[in-house]
Amino acid sequence: MVLPYKAEAATDFTQESNKQAFKQALEQVKEDFGVHRPLVIGGKEIMTDDKTTVINPADKEQILGHVSKAKTDHIEQAFEAAEEAFESWSAWTAKERADLLLRVSAIIRRRKHEFSALMVYEAGKPWNEADGDTNEAIDFIEYYARSMVELADGKPTLDREGETNSYFYQPMGVGVTISPWNFPFAIMAGTTLAPVVAGNTVLLKPSGDTPLIAYKLMEVLEEAGLPAGVVNFVPGSSRDIGDYIVDHHKTHFITFTGSKGVGLRITERAAVVQEGQHFLKRTITEMGGKDTIVVDKDADLDVAAESIVTSAFGFSGQKCSACSRAVVHEDVHDEVLARSIELAKELTVGNTVDNTDMGPVVSQKQFNNIKEYIETGKKEGKLEFGGETDDSTGFFVHPTIFSDLDPEAVIMQEEIFGPVVGFTKVKDFEEGLKVANNTEYGLTGAVITNTRENWHLAVRKFDVGNLYLNRGCTAAVVGYHPFGGFKLSGTDQKTGSPDYLLNFLNQKVASEMF
Repeated sequence: MVLPYKAEAATDFTQESNKQAFKQALEQVKEDFGVHRPLVIGGKEIMTDDKTTVINPADKEQILGHVSKAKTDHIEQAFEAAEEAFESWSAWTAKERADLLLRVSAIIRRRKHEFSALMVYEAGKPWNEADGDTNEAIDFIEYYARSMVELADGKPTLDREGETNSYFYQPMGVGVTISPWNFPFAIMAGTTLAPVVAGNTVLLKPSGDTPLIAYKLMEVLEEAGLPAGVVNFVPGSSRDIGDYIVDHHKTHFITFTGSKGVGLRITERAAVVQEGQHFLKRTITEMGGKDTIVVDKDADLDVAAESIVTSAFGFSGQKCSACSRAVVHEDVHDEVLARSIELAKELTVGNTVDNTDMGPVVSQKQFNNIKEYIETGKKEGKLEFGGETDDSTGFFVHPTIFSDLDPEAVIMQEEIFGPVVGFTKVKDFEEGLKVANNTEYGLTGAVITNTRENWHLAVRKFDVGNLYLNRGCTAAVVGYHPFGGFKLSGTDQKTGSPDYLLNFLNQKVASEMF
């Protein structure tokens, strides 16, 4: 019997038994360090000499493994395998596909700490963040499985005398998933298996920074009995295969999570109908944010400070939903700033194997980019706290707080994707909303207020896809907070929502006359 959906519970690491179990998992996953992982195309493993070497961003000398790189000839093989698999996979009933996905989630649940521990090494995730990533992957799989069963019979239509009509959904074909490094398991699993449970087949291109956890998913899919070719694992350089898989005439849809620049490029290229392509491609993109917490003059200031610090520095700010702007009423600005600094001082920074609050940023590229933004911030405002960077052993950036910033300043407008938050004063709540809306992004936001009228105003006027009251602007839960943003944050095709699977289905009507 399939139980009703509920979110997977977080692991309580204050319990000694859970701590010890996780430490064991951290040792267990080390047994696979250094292994060369293959491509997986049509169920067959393909090793290539050209490979990505994956390192621990907290310890640059620690090699975690190697992953084969796909080239265009491998992509052609993958499309052929996916097309062949589609013929049989699309004929499975919705319930049969959903049951298989529930088996996938059950396997992951039994091995939860193993997946989380790998992300501690590969993505530099703190224990609780890695645990949350794994839980969210389970949630996506469980939620989408049930969603597909609900869509199986289509929706009712009207019938006329002598006529029977049916309105139903059918899968589209072969698509592409391009997944990010910041939620390397949850987003990767969700954006791969949503189209799969809908009856499609997929080419999975994970981030080059975190391909090992994606390979772990392939192991689980094989164990669960997913037919060969339904998901094809084709990691590789974006320069070599990125445009190729987007442009390909057999690509029906592309799911992408990542930077605005790449997302816009994908959207533009996918709009071009290629020779041999007889359909329009769908793009499902999530391209980041410049997320704001607005603090009203009557706010609970402890809640405000905690919300800002938690949202800004969780996973070192490497979340598209991270708070990078605190817009605070002038009457309480200085106190909220002071309390935020005190909370930031309590955060530990280091190798997340040791269960620190903050770990490294994911790569040298990210480190250099964030460091440059910090230098810009020093010119644009006042460095109140942090700013230290150290890449001698790993890519460490300490929590950083700026104040006295113009709302139009570079670090108040551009996505930094690191542990940097800027404070600015406003004279009233209405001005706070105007500042909150003055970026090209519209992903998440939060309002800290005890004035109900102002909350209602924010619901109408704060131009974001996910808005929260008296809490931080991160930590959306599948099924509870469908996630996606406005403006240049993406296409707002909410993940973890009742509508998400419709992105991967064609709507069909059959009308029968008697």
